[in-house]
Amino acid sequence: MHVSVHHDRAARRFLAEVDGYRCVLDYELVGDRMSIVHTRVPSEVGGRGIAATLTEAAVAAARVEGWKIAPLCSYARVWFERHPEHGNLLA
Repeated sequence: MHVSVHHDRAARRFLAEVDGYRCVLDYELVGDRMSIVHTRVPSEVGGRGIAATLTEAAVAAARVEGWKIAPLCSYARVWFERHPEHGNLLA
């Protein structure tokens, strides 16, 4: 399933609209440290890999910007455990 993700830099948020439902990954940025604080995918569209897609978009943006990532939300922590190839980005 292809999900289009938008990075709203001003709101410090990654967004995806799926079947009319808003899915989000929120982060805080202090210096060069991105703290992923919240990932939300409504249950109506859950189980489709949307949270993973949002997290992948955040990781890609962090890599481009030279940011380190602190995965504070439980989903992001598990995602990094499952994707150790991105461990070099961890703060």
